[in-house]
Amino acid sequence: MIESRRITAVVAALTLAACLFTGVFMFWPQALGVVASSSQPDYLSLFDPLSMMTVDITVEEKEWEEMLENAIDEEYISCDVSVNGEDYFSVGIRPKGNSSLSTVYNSDSDRYSFKLEFDHYQQGQTCQGLDKFVLNNIQADATYLKEYLSYDLMSQMGVPSPLYCFAWITVNGQPWGLYLAVESLEESFAQRNFGASYGRLYKPDSMQMGGGGGKPPENMGETPQAPEGFDPGQEELQPQRGGFGGPGGGSSSADLQYIDGDTGSYSEIFDSAVFDITESDKLQLVESLRKLSAGEDLENTVDIDEALRYFACNVALVNLDSYLSSMKHNYYLYEKDGKLSMLPWDYNLSFAGFQSGDAEQAVNYPIDTAVSGVQLEERPMLGKLLENETYLAKYHEYLAEIAETYWNDAAFEQKIRQLDQLIGSYVAQDPTAFYEYDQYQAALETLLSFVSLRSQSILGQVYGQVPSTEEGQRQNPEALIDAGELQLSLMGQQGGGRESGFGGRKEEGRAQQAPQEETGLPPLEGGEERGARPNRPRQDEEAASAGAFGPRSRQTQPDLDRQTLILLAASVLILASALLLAGRFRRRKI
Repeated sequence: MIESRRITAVVAALTLAACLFTGVFMFWPQALGVVASSSQPDYLSLFDPLSMMTVDITVEEKEWEEMLENAIDEEYISCDVSVNGEDYFSVGIRPKGNSSLSTVYNSDSDRYSFKLEFDHYQQGQTCQGLDKFVLNNIQADATYLKEYLSYDLMSQMGVPSPLYCFAWITVNGQPWGLYLAVESLEESFAQRNFGASYGRLYKPDSMQMGGGGGKPPENMGETPQAPEGFDPGQEELQPQRGGFGGPGGGSSSADLQYIDGDTGSYSEIFDSAVFDITESDKLQLVESLRKLSAGEDLENTVDIDEALRYFACNVALVNLDSYLSSMKHNYYLYEKDGKLSMLPWDYNLSFAGFQSGDAEQAVNYPIDTAVSGVQLEERPMLGKLLENETYLAKYHEYLAEIAETYWNDAAFEQKIRQLDQLIGSYVAQDPTAFYEYDQYQAALETLLSFVSLRSQSILGQVYGQVPSTEEGQRQNPEALIDAGELQLSLMGQQGGGRESGFGGRKEEGRAQQAPQEETGLPPLEGGEERGARPNRPRQDEEAASAGAFGPRSRQTQPDLDRQTLILLAASVLILASALLLAGRFRRRKI
């Protein structure tokens, strides 16, 4: 009888535990540390790319001025912040950036990029679940759209990207300027994109100019002097393709080449780890780099499809302030279970804003030797993939998709008009703007022309009508797409700005007013297309427009990650044990 009561009690306890565990698992998974990989955080609504975020900063005037005076030190001060009308107190704010920070520091402008850290002074404080995000100053970009459109393209092509939207900033009630708010690539980003059991994240960088290193050289951030071979007839001071390296050149692990088995040889990677890492983590990454450099077991060493999409976007954008040039920075490296991928960051110099040569070179930037100032084998994350004919064909397929769909003339122009309606009046009133409103308008027209010509060249290169390598273009210049009178400098350039050379705060009343009836651009004359696409039938415009900018993701995240499966298995095991004991006891009793 005693044995019977004991067994009954055990069965009851196990059954109750299983029911409780399963109930918590189903209805309150956060208590067990479970976050579904497909769940979306609360702060998602903050970053509506078709709305304007408002960021109102309240700060002690003296502290604010001191922070700006010593911006190169990137030191936090405390402020109160209202984001879209919701108040947060004792928030950390500091200037941020490398070359862009130094450029502003050596100018007459105070328009720095900023980082907001909500839990810097108050532990656990978040902005709707996000502990920090950045406010980018849109430096060197007369269009105001380069970084926005770059993240938009990455997102459309299924590359895990930070959330973003335009933000109008005020400081102590006074307008400060139009910025781009961007989600930081940290824990919230990793959890949102990769689930609770995310891997390791690094931000390799071969050039560190800020971060408390004291004042930079007086000429830091200025446009470099022209090297040998530079075309003196160019308007913008930029090197010819394959030109000088500038800061960040030389040997470092940021190129992702295997050096040796010593983890100490990869300081540019491991010193920039976003999360805590172990020696085992380091060894695993070094082994992945060894396999990558050897072209060994690439299917298990690189997330190939994602890498091809990432590079297709960067090459289409002619984004050379990146891994593709001697700078080898402005990217995040993601690793999980030994598999590598790259994530986007910092695109204010995309759309041929850096080291791209003249307009014709930028328009025809070769897709199959898509590096600047280095050789393709020096960038194994791209070079090793393009050595494989299957991967090369898929890379070409993605480039064609960008040119035909996302940069379809009608769809892309509609996107630009829509964004101009969103930000045009803010640009006109921006008190710290680097460019005047009429420069912004001219920049948008230039952007439309560049994208149309770039798309023609991409398709020509994919389908064999335009040489797709630097050598081929050198030998057959007559096959290149003619850039006509396109002036890249109208879209903005490093160190560029208003007539003073680089804009400071506008004097009171100097902000220009946008046209009262409409801030948008005038329509194209006669509604004509900007350029015919080579040897490829055009898509139906209505269909192209409908699909060009709608959300689409190529990511195939599992519904349940490893941690979730383990917890679910534990629940099933407890319940099964209870049922087994109950069944055995019942048979014994009979």
